[in-house]
Amino acid sequence: MSVDVETEQVDEPGWEVDPNDDWALAVIATVGRQLKLRREAAGMRAADFAVAVGYGEDLVYKVEGGKRIPRLDYLDTADRVLDAGGLVSAMKEDVRRVRYPKKVRDLAQMEARAVELQLYDPLNVHGLLQTPEYARGLLLMRRPAYSADEVERFIAARVARKAVFDRDPAPELSFILEEWTLRRPLGGRANLRGQLEHLLEIGQSRNIELQVMPMDREEHAGLAGGIEVLKFQDGSMVGRSPVVAFGRPVSDPRQLRILELRYGIIRAQAFTPRDSAAFIERLLGET
Repeated sequence: MSVDVETEQVDEPGWEVDPNDDWALAVIATVGRQLKLRREAAGMRAADFAVAVGYGEDLVYKVEGGKRIPRLDYLDTADRVLDAGGLVSAMKEDVRRVRYPKKVRDLAQMEARAVELQLYDPLNVHGLLQTPEYARGLLLMRRPAYSADEVERFIAARVARKAVFDRDPAPELSFILEEWTLRRPLGGRANLRGQLEHLLEIGQSRNIELQVMPMDREEHAGLAGGIEVLKFQDGSMVGRSPVVAFGRPVSDPRQLRILELRYGIIRAQAFTPRDSAAFIERLLGET
């Protein structure tokens, strides 16, 4: 809700803070406290500040009280209004990370340390491989529907995770994709074409192997669900699967052995990387 008709917002800019995310709570509380101190030092009432930045007074109180994650343009506008000389805008980097859900941040941190990743998603093209357009198409299909802000937040999180591809030295990445996920034009055929082209391009990297599990296989070791296995420089490992520990990350050697066994069998049942590339290229020609 805005105090000025000319600056009325359809939706308040920002997101609620996850009450279970201690780091996010601390960051947003600090950002809010700094904004309030600077506003008061400038001699501005919350209502006046709300008009100056073009957002509702209620939103100002939520941000200053650490109850709301501000959007980045809110910080830029506040910096200008408060004549903060870039000090408010400088908080955008921490706020940008807080925008990503905790489980996504935790996963991204593990991926950033891994020297080898084995990834199988039976339902969709894996998130690390999705183009922003393809990801948006999937997110828009969710029911009950995500808000526009939530969609953009999740897309930003997926794009941020792709930093794993830019590391030097690069980790070894192995992906297994289901054929049907490469055939269904989710989000439209243009999105699918863009996704297939991206797979062909990224599959040319020496450290990345893409394998397709064809639909005509009479045996399939991956029917129980997706698999993620991350291996680290010190020899330790972390794995995750919906059917192991209710999907929570595990490091127990017995559970990891099960995940590695299943992944290895699925990998052997799928097309080779070379045959998979040829198969994806053929699908692209049919799309």
